[in-house]
Formats: sequence, structure tokens, C-alpha cells
Amino acid sequence: MNLDLSNKTALVCGASQGLGAAVAKELALLGANIVALSRSEEKLQKLLATLHVAGNQQHSYIAADTSNPAEVKEKVAAYLALGNIIHIVVNNTGGPPSGPMIATPADELETAFRSHVITSHILAQLAVEGMKQAGYGRIVNIVSTSVKQPINGLGISNTVRAAVANWAKTLANEIGGFGITVNNVLPGFTKTNRLDYLFNKQAEGANTTMDEIIKRTTSLIPAGRLGEPEEFGAAVAFLCSPAASYINGINLPVDGGRTGGL
Repeated sequence: MNLDLSNKTALVCGASQGLGAAVAKELALLGANIVALSRSEEKLQKLLATLHVAGNQQHSYIAADTSNPAEVKEKVAAYLALGNIIHIVVNNTGGPPSGPMIATPADELETAFRSHVITSHILAQLAVEGMKQAGYGRIVNIVSTSVKQPINGLGISNTVRAAVANWAKTLANEIGGFGITVNNVLPGFTKTNRLDYLFNKQAEGANTTMDEIIKRTTSLIPAGRLGEPEEFGAAVAFLCSPAASYINGINLPVDGGRTGGL
């Protein structure tokens, strides 16, 4: 099985922590050069110090906020203008605020749409020409199992994640003939700061403990446990590899079997 990403460059968004950091680490283990993108320059510098370099990779970072598409476009375009090619784009943005859909201010929906859909679209437009020239491209979007089964209390996320999934499927149909694949990976309950935030909110609302929320949640997962970030990162890394060249336009849940739909 060919998992070698030597001489490939991967732009990983939201790479400073959580699932994004896990993806960056797994891609580096396969030999990729990582361009880590996130808001916090300090966290990005710490991440780069942890990335695998045994293949003489050159890792770098771009400090930018995905909720500001114009800033992301300017900085990534400047990187490409130096003659660089991005072979892999991993779109990943922190989850929007939780709460009931009917109480959601319209401007919060707009902000989330910019962060998740517009920024992903801009990055694809910037990178695709280089991918075509190289005859190799991977675009992987980290979304949510809500694409298949909406999650109560996450109205904004349910809405924008579905938009990303349909954008991705459309794009996969358009550029698949150039050796470029576009796929979505749907994380289930994985041990991250974001999950801690959601579990704490649930515990407060139900007047119970976080441990009780975790117990209830894991009882609904056939695997009987929460996921590890490294497990999720490995799934994304596989889709970015040469071995996954005929996998295109899919939604891949990495959730221990929790999602009810096929």
C-alpha cells in the first residue's frame, strides 16, 4: 500500500490544536511538508516543533483567521506566489456556538458560513491549478456526523457542515478527472477541547456532571468509548495518500459506529 507523501505539501487549517494538529502530525509521519494555518502564531510554532522531520521535510506556518477569508486568501496567495505548490488542503475550522436553531442570530450563521464554506472555497480555488500541474491533489474537509444525522443543539453547525459537504461533492465531480479527490471526514465524539466544551454545556443544562455526560454518550457508541485524535488523523492521512486515489466525493464517519444512517 502506497502511503508515501514525500515531496508533497499539505496545508492544514486549524492545525494548532485538536483534530487539526492530529492530522498535521499524521501527514508529517507519511513524509509530507506541512504548512500549518491557524490564528495563534505561538501555538503554531509549538506545533511545528512536534512534527516528524526524518524525511527532511520543511514545515512552515501561516497565521491567519479562517473567519476572515480575505486575510486567508492574501497570505496563502503570497505563499503560492513564491513558486510553491499545495498538493493537499485540509479544511478544518473550529465549531460554531451551540444552541437552539430558532434562537440563533442571523449574523452568527453568516459568520459560520464565511469560516466554513467561503474560506474552504477560496483555498480550493488557490490550490487547484497547482494540483492540476502536479497531477496530484487532495482536498479533505473536516465536518461532522451531523451531515448524515443532525445533532440537537448544534443548529449552526448542522447547517454549515451540510453546506460544506454538498460543496465538496459538487467539486469532486468537477475536478476528479485531474487526479484530484475531494472528500469529507466526519468526526464523532473525539477527545478534544471542543468536545469538553460541548459536554460541559450539556452538564450545566442537565444539572449533572461531565463524567455522567461522558458515560451516557459512550453508551450510545458501539465501540464503547470516545475516539482518540490520532485515530481521526490517521483516517484523514489515508485519504490524502496515493493509496486512496480512487476514493472521491465521500462522507467518511470516524465515530466508532455511532451514526445511525449508512
